[in-house]
Amino acid sequence: MDVYIQRSTVCQRGLFTPCLVTLQTWQQLLHDGHSWARISQRVVFRNSLWCTKRRCCISKRRSEVPRATCDAPLDRLHPGSLSALPGMASSPPNVLTPLARALSHHQLDTAESNEVVSPRNAQVHPCRRRQLTSCGSFDGTELASSPSVVEARVLVLNTGGTIGMTLTDNVLSPKANAFVQILRKLPILHDEMYAQQTCMYDYYGSERTLVLPMPTTHSDPLFHSLSKTKKRIIYTIIEYSPLLDSANMTPDDWGRIGKDIEKNYESYDGFVILHGTDTMAYTASALSFMCEHLGKPVVLTGSQVPIYEMRNDGRDNLLGALLIAGQFVIPEVCLYFYNKLYRGNRVTKVDAGSFNAFTSPNLAPLATAEVDIAINWDTVWRANTTVKFQVSTELNRNVGLLRLFPGITAATVRAFLQPPMEGVVLETYGSGNGPDNRSDLLEELKKATDSGVIIINCTQCLRGTVSTSYATGKVLMDAGLITGGDMTPEAALSKLSYVLAKEDLNLDAKKKMMGQNLRGEMTADLAGAKFSLSDSRFIQVVAKSLSISCKEELEAIRDALTPSLACAATKIGDIEALETLKEMGSNLCLGDYDGRTPLHIAACEGNLKAVQYLLTIGATVYAKDRYGDTPLCNAVHFRHKDVVKLLRKTGAHFSRDELEEAGSELCSLVVSGDLEGLEIWSLAGADLNKPGYDGQTAVELANAAGKPEVATFIHNLLNKKVMTAFSGLNDYDEYDEDEENGGGIEFAASPAEREPQPLCPVAK
Repeated sequence: MDVYIQRSTVCQRGLFTPCLVTLQTWQQLLHDGHSWARISQRVVFRNSLWCTKRRCCISKRRSEVPRATCDAPLDRLHPGSLSALPGMASSPPNVLTPLARALSHHQLDTAESNEVVSPRNAQVHPCRRRQLTSCGSFDGTELASSPSVVEARVLVLNTGGTIGMTLTDNVLSPKANAFVQILRKLPILHDEMYAQQTCMYDYYGSERTLVLPMPTTHSDPLFHSLSKTKKRIIYTIIEYSPLLDSANMTPDDWGRIGKDIEKNYESYDGFVILHGTDTMAYTASALSFMCEHLGKPVVLTGSQVPIYEMRNDGRDNLLGALLIAGQFVIPEVCLYFYNKLYRGNRVTKVDAGSFNAFTSPNLAPLATAEVDIAINWDTVWRANTTVKFQVSTELNRNVGLLRLFPGITAATVRAFLQPPMEGVVLETYGSGNGPDNRSDLLEELKKATDSGVIIINCTQCLRGTVSTSYATGKVLMDAGLITGGDMTPEAALSKLSYVLAKEDLNLDAKKKMMGQNLRGEMTADLAGAKFSLSDSRFIQVVAKSLSISCKEELEAIRDALTPSLACAATKIGDIEALETLKEMGSNLCLGDYDGRTPLHIAACEGNLKAVQYLLTIGATVYAKDRYGDTPLCNAVHFRHKDVVKLLRKTGAHFSRDELEEAGSELCSLVVSGDLEGLEIWSLAGADLNKPGYDGQTAVELANAAGKPEVATFIHNLLNKKVMTAFSGLNDYDEYDEDEENGGGIEFAASPAEREPQPLCPVAK
């Protein structure tokens, strides 16, 4: 069985030349990291076609390979079985998922219950850039059988806390510049052999960069189940100075954390914040509101015992936070502790002496890390907007917490509500009740609300919500208090500080905003699905044919069919079909078997309305398919300028490796005189001054090749004066949107319909 691979060399600048290689030769190329090897569009197995995805670049990153190898002929050999190809490994035998049980219902009696894998296991986003061997030692025996591995980058902000403290003078205190050195010595948190053999420190330019080992090469078999994605998590640690005990944390420190996330947002796939446990819930709540239109995971974690101790919870907490931040697109500020991932503004610390220190009283965990890491995607909060990520560091500090207790005096309440107090979280009894026979107390509350003080009514109970079922609760509403629902005191206080800092809003708008569910901090009265699964005739037919009746199996069928159905509907632009799937409770953000989401399909097809609709229901622009392509990559490849503009406006961007490779792509476009391609790459955020493989920039190459019109065009792009040499290049009018509610988008013009063309010629 022969493998035909279309490739090009940098010497040929994008001209594709077919060649015949073996699987072993291909894997050797992946291992060596040649700068010239570009696996293009197709790999042919006899008469069948297996798509490796266009331009699956294996770029030279750390290996010093002589350029003389560029033109070396490739031998004709026999590759072996298809199952040995990267990404083509077969599933483990004898493991039945709920979907498999549903499809083979007659075998339910013989299946072992412990073989079931949750249908909601997280959908990961592999990246095809910088592919390296997955084995830990690069030895030849493992190379032939090892699938290629990809890397994800995580930024760790070490603010302090118990996790990095040491015992000094019989007390625990933070120790500067020691944390990274300790982690480097822990095999579970750093693979030094991989770092040395791949020149990782030289590439990333920081000795504070570490890499997690591959689970399958770890000595502990229990570690093998933590990651099935063959992904290396590369993480860089930024240590704050001074390191803080969380008791010393202030809103200024929250602003610093937020700005560091914003500054590094496009360079990393996720973020982990090391923090003390005492005020971690306050920081998580504050960051959830400060991070507006968030599209990547931000995970806070820490420990109850320093990581330096033999018996501690810091190693597991840090490892779990890194795996989740690096593997899954969960666009929330979260808190990871004791094998559970919580929504940041839903947690509270409930135990000072247990590893299970946090709980989320009114919301189930977003994820659990047990044998498998299972994500509850139905619970994940999504921004539902088309606005780029930003951090709002303005917080109003004139807020406070006041807890009712029997016999509290009116003078105490009056003193607490005096200026400059602007907002108060009042912790009341039960379901939001207060004394209705205390006219003096109610009068003080009424005076405060009339004078412009916003008072939020939250319950003192750990679980439950505020209601007006009792007369003692209604009197507080009559006094002007705003119902806080089931918000935690930490979330209510942070939200109050965030909203009061909005100087462009009047008092009524701020009160209205306090009653809205901004970041999933409270349980809203959602309309939910308009009809259940059992109401769908399609599901009824499937269920009847498979003899399915229980809810779990119906949901498994729905979740398995939805991605393919949604992608098919997106391809033909059927928005009504997408809405119907959503009304059934389907998650339109999940990918199919290749990890391609409906947003990928819409970007490929250039369907602007579908892209708009998917973004307004929370589709993420950072989702990557099995080849590492994002919707932005697809839109660039098929030259859909309107889609590129919208995705960029929403915050889509190229990865570091894609930006590194942009120079060679731009030079290829210059040689072919492709002005439209140059404009597309410019719109997508590529640096037009990025040098190519030979050190020349696009402008320098255009001048050297005698193409002054191309050089002029590039200069105009650099000066943000986009030429209109092609049809459909006019900019769109400003988008009309409601940032908080994720309203629709209207466009003043649409580009002319035309057949999408790839940026580079593909050999036939």
